[in-house]
Amino acid sequence: MTAIPLAGVIGRPISHSWSPRLFSHWLKAYELPGHYIPMDIAPDALEACIRRLPDMGFVGVNITIPYKERVMDIADMISDRATLIGAANVLIYREDGRIHADNTDGYGFIQNLRQGAPDWSPQAGPALVIGAGGAARAVIASLLDVGVPKIHLTNRTRLRADKLRADFGNRVQVHDWVQAGNLVEDCQTIVNTTSLGMTGKPPFRVPLDGLRSGMVVTDIVYTPLKTRLLDEAEQRGCTTVDGLGMLLHQAVPGFERWFGRRPVVDEDTRMAVMA
Repeated sequence: MTAIPLAGVIGRPISHSWSPRLFSHWLKAYELPGHYIPMDIAPDALEACIRRLPDMGFVGVNITIPYKERVMDIADMISDRATLIGAANVLIYREDGRIHADNTDGYGFIQNLRQGAPDWSPQAGPALVIGAGGAARAVIASLLDVGVPKIHLTNRTRLRADKLRADFGNRVQVHDWVQAGNLVEDCQTIVNTTSLGMTGKPPFRVPLDGLRSGMVVTDIVYTPLKTRLLDEAEQRGCTTVDGLGMLLHQAVPGFERWFGRRPVVDEDTRMAVMA
């Protein structure tokens, strides 16, 4: 008898994660055997848990905050993109017993942009990336990979932005936080990677006077789905892409690897996750 594949998501806390709802929807929609389990794991139990899971039938796990960097030290193999980003959100348990770490956040970001803004052209002009945290690393790596000519980067703490420029090279230009609003008009793609504007977080206060028709504006925040940034961009004629799609698309490679079917991110998927 073939074992039913198990997968899950590890973090602390984990109750906020929408991934179990997403994976359950796909398993049901494609009538596939399998289970996806949320796991709230204490820091001192993380490595032991990750190493024991294959013996219990797990084929892989997603990793979320605060463990995306730490699992890099536990994995036996690390993909080039996870190395570049400095974090992993996917662990794959290989048949040879080794643990393979990967990062699909950048993939999810680009696929979401392409789906939400089909006419988006990476080469059309510079991008403005707001924020320099873990998500920004994935966003910058993916934008450079698809051919965005230049990235203007700004962060409330300049030191973190300078570190990203050192890691990614001179196609990334760092600017002081107070200059953020002045950078908008010279860019074709605007990306907020901070938590500003998220429910329960401080508001997004970057001046947006430079927004104009033809720009593509996206926010990785998805609670609320329409942030102040997206609302104002829409009013000014920009093409806007909300952050939910990044969450959905980043899950596609893991689901395909673990359950043998490449899922489609469609309106039914969005509705199931938001239900």
